[in-house]
Amino acid sequence: MDQAQQLRNIIKASQQRPLARVITVTSGKGGVGKSNTAINLAIQFRKMGQRVIILDADFGLANIEIMFGAVPKHNLYDLIYKGMKMSDIITWGPGEVGFISGGSGIVGMSNLSRDYLSYIIQNLAQLDAMADIIIVDTGAGISDAVLEFLVASGEILLVTTPEPTSITDAYTLLKALGRHERFSRTDTKIKVLSNRVESEEEGRTLFSKLNLVVSRYLKLDIEYLGSVPQDEELRKAVMQQTPISLKDSKAKSARAYEAIAGTLMNKEVGKTIQKRGMAAFFSHIVAGKKNL
Repeated sequence: MDQAQQLRNIIKASQQRPLARVITVTSGKGGVGKSNTAINLAIQFRKMGQRVIILDADFGLANIEIMFGAVPKHNLYDLIYKGMKMSDIITWGPGEVGFISGGSGIVGMSNLSRDYLSYIIQNLAQLDAMADIIIVDTGAGISDAVLEFLVASGEILLVTTPEPTSITDAYTLLKALGRHERFSRTDTKIKVLSNRVESEEEGRTLFSKLNLVVSRYLKLDIEYLGSVPQDEELRKAVMQQTPISLKDSKAKSARAYEAIAGTLMNKEVGKTIQKRGMAAFFSHIVAGKKNL
């Protein structure tokens, strides 16, 4: 048996166990509330009884740990290159939500030997037993690293705001994604969240503008997930390094995140989501460079 077949067998074996739902949160530009969205949705899922882990894949920026007010001792680099266990690199933040700092570990995965990749993917598959939902918080923009995460994900949540530059950058990201050689239009669900809007009507209008050009020029299907309003209480919570969903569950932004999480957990919506699990997620990233 060659090494490539051995790796495929490991992935297949991991998929015979219950798989986690992987949701990748992204944005066309920074500063639109992407990481805030990832954290608050994680907390809302946790309140619904789901086990949740966030993978902070925004290399060079420690947004998740700053917003959580918790500093991780280890990151994914330590698992990949120092032999640490998965349980050793998970930091538990407020609300019993776990998070993993990606560090620079993922960038070099495609350069590892197949034997070592087998070891890494076996470890990553353990996340499926530890979480019901895994939220991947990507960097902003259209870097190669961001696109690799997006093409590996079956469920993408795109955060945008009413600012013209945010809408333009969201379109540019979707354009780059649609042109990626390994992007699957049939197996990928793209949902749009309108952030920092003055009203639900503004949120829907924002989506309609984006959807008009995306459907016409990119021929992509995108769905409207919901909106989060401008909220002074959310800004205060960020300054205090406390997620608004924990600080004040009655705040209008917290209620919005609760509603959006409820939509994502809707049984009818869940039926259309194919759970891939973390082993398949990362093997998809590596496959682009290794031809697995």
